[in-house]
Amino acid sequence: MGSSGRRAAGRLLAELRSRLDCGFVIVNGENAAGGLGITEPTAHELFAAGADVLTLGNHTFAKRAVAAYLAEEPRIVRPANYPPGVAGFGWGVYEATSGEGIAVVSLMGRTFMDPIDCPFRAADAVLDQIGDQTRIVIVDMHAEATSEKAAMGWYLDGRVSAVIGTHTHVQTSDQRVLPRGTAYITDIGMTGVVDSVLGLPPSAVIERFLTGVPGKFELAEGPTRLQGALIEIDGETGRAISIERIEEAE
Repeated sequence: MGSSGRRAAGRLLAELRSRLDCGFVIVNGENAAGGLGITEPTAHELFAAGADVLTLGNHTFAKRAVAAYLAEEPRIVRPANYPPGVAGFGWGVYEATSGEGIAVVSLMGRTFMDPIDCPFRAADAVLDQIGDQTRIVIVDMHAEATSEKAAMGWYLDGRVSAVIGTHTHVQTSDQRVLPRGTAYITDIGMTGVVDSVLGLPPSAVIERFLTGVPGKFELAEGPTRLQGALIEIDGETGRAISIERIEEAE
């Protein structure tokens, strides 16, 4: 979330990756640039911090100039259920440090979100395209409604390695491996300022709730933390072995 989140990633991610022996790191960069969207320089910061792939969400095109960059940078994955013709990549297959192929898919929910194409049917189409390129498939389900995220987890159980929820900035405690081998968590949380409301100053958000009048968009300052999830996957089957929540203070 903004410069504070990028700073926390820069200071924590590489050490965390080494300590946990992570072979592949996915970072949601949805709010990397000033809290809304992403830019080429902010993406470069996150790659330098240790991210292998960046996923996005409903703020994908908050910075209009980013479309050209997304069209040429396959390591950034925007929601695959945007309509045909939209710039960027909805999924990709990448290589972990072990040499195994890992497919990363981005999807965006529709409940309380922008009215785009069906994420469930988009998931089916993407999995058909991935085919036998790899058994390991990670899905970022960027959605507001917990029910829609949970439904996607169950819909893809046994067909992908993990369905990881993003968007609400609040880490949930429902991580588990579903019966057919798909790791799931409703939301992995936020990397940003701890004493905030979703990364914004509490006073500004409270004022908006009290008055109904939008105020100046500004980011909170203060101590930060990194949140996420560590997933262990069987490379031969593509099934998740375990999932645990991660939280590290800067």
